[in-house]
Amino acid sequence: MDNILLTLMAHPDDAEILCGGLCCLLSEAGWEIHIATATAGDCGSSTLAGDEIARIRRGEAEAAAAMLGGRYHCLDRKDLLVRYDDETLFDVCGLLRSVRPRVVITHSPSDYMVDHEEISRVARASCFNAPIPNAPAPPRSRPLESIPHLYYADPVGGVDPLGRPVLPSLLIDISSVIDAKTALLACHASQREWLRAHHGIDEYIEGMKRWARERGSLTGVEYAEGFRQHLGHAYPSDDIIAGVLGPLHRPFPPPDHGGIE
Repeated sequence: MDNILLTLMAHPDDAEILCGGLCCLLSEAGWEIHIATATAGDCGSSTLAGDEIARIRRGEAEAAAAMLGGRYHCLDRKDLLVRYDDETLFDVCGLLRSVRPRVVITHSPSDYMVDHEEISRVARASCFNAPIPNAPAPPRSRPLESIPHLYYADPVGGVDPLGRPVLPSLLIDISSVIDAKTALLACHASQREWLRAHHGIDEYIEGMKRWARERGSLTGVEYAEGFRQHLGHAYPSDDIIAGVLGPLHRPFPPPDHGGIE
């Protein structure tokens, strides 16, 4: 497989918030980046009609992907109606066969919002399905050679729907690309300005940095992103990100050094 990353998230800006740093690092390493969302963000405004804000947010997502030299894809589902169903599985299997990613990043299986959890289930199933010749997929789409490496980003706030902490199994030091990640997120101006008007501060950017600092504190760096690798039967078990990013990849919890500092 070629070095291609696909992020499959629910809404525009989810990838930039949850794994934008990893996208920047892999882009710098020569990887091809694809950002896909289930929806175009039609519920993302309290003042604009759904079609209008979706058009704006789609353009913002395209601009962010372009900053990475990548491409944006949208499944054209509706906010709050993302579902694990036949049609979505069909479309995502086709997307994987078209993009042919080596790595897929999606939402945590357990998160604060059902849209996130449903597209996470779809991503997991589609990674498994895409190499199967007779899997439901667009006609004449070519099956993948193997199941891609699948990783889950942190849930929003690092907790499950019951407020229990969800710890990563690996942390990526994104300190060197925090400015680039900030620029990606700033492409989503409609969301940034909405929050700035309501909070009186640039909470959209500051909230992202605050969480990245919190994850960084777990591994002794300034900024980090957390992930877990899906290791179920038939999925790849080698941690490909470790091989690509070397010392920027930090297993968590850190290896036991027998109490020696």
